[in-house]
Amino acid sequence: MVFQRAAQSKQPARAAFLALSVISAPLFLSACMSSEKDIDLSTYVEQTEPADVLYNQGLANMNAGRLKEASRKFEAVDRQHPYSEYARKSMVMGAFANYRQGNYDDAVNSAKRYLALYPSTTDAAYAQYIIGLSYFRQIRDVTQDQKESRRAIEAMQEVVTRWPDSEYVEDAKEKIRFARDQLAGKEMQIGRYYLERREYIAAIKRFRYVVENYSNTRQVEEALARLTEAYYAMGLTSEAQTAAAVLGQNYPDSQWYKDSYKLLQSGGLEPRDNAGSWLSKAGKLITGA
Repeated sequence: MVFQRAAQSKQPARAAFLALSVISAPLFLSACMSSEKDIDLSTYVEQTEPADVLYNQGLANMNAGRLKEASRKFEAVDRQHPYSEYARKSMVMGAFANYRQGNYDDAVNSAKRYLALYPSTTDAAYAQYIIGLSYFRQIRDVTQDQKESRRAIEAMQEVVTRWPDSEYVEDAKEKIRFARDQLAGKEMQIGRYYLERREYIAAIKRFRYVVENYSNTRQVEEALARLTEAYYAMGLTSEAQTAAAVLGQNYPDSQWYKDSYKLLQSGGLEPRDNAGSWLSKAGKLITGA
């Protein structure tokens, strides 16, 4: 009985407390929300800096080798001061910072965004050049897929075509030559595979493609020698002689030519140009390259 009376005596106090809680809760929550808003606003004010300050901090970080921090600063300029002059500059510098870090997809996306928004500015050529560099750095060995070589050629050719007077043109041309040599090298790798298996028609198709489409690459020399070998193996001696003749006309001191000459001699033949052959016409293009 004593316990029951004690419990009953506490019920009015508990009810009063609950009623007070119900009344005060909205006020408490409102105060908390107001406080949170004030904190968010003050934090935003503290974190928002002038565009030129952020941009210069980004440049300083980049010069010091702190590339991640530089990227964050350039992103902050673009986010906090969109469409400002510093945001424009930060976009292209951010693309370069990503390129330097090996974040090639981010670099390409940033540079493409820059070109979409500012296609006629002085930094447009640089943005396009960064795209080309990003693809170029991903070029793989010729035993692997060469899609990056194709993309690098396309991007760098855009630099050469659209901005022929820019400071990036000469390097763009050099990288185009390298990427084209990679594509030719891939064709040679496949051609050699077929040649080793005596699938001569498939091999000739690859070597011919190199001669006709990559005549100004290092691969054309071997391609002519391999054509001599494949045609000779098939008994197409006239084509074999023409391939060797074209090789000798363009690379007289080449070891490939010496080997081709020796191969023909083993059958009592020697290099001889057949004017009606596709090889003879291709040879003139190689000479003029």
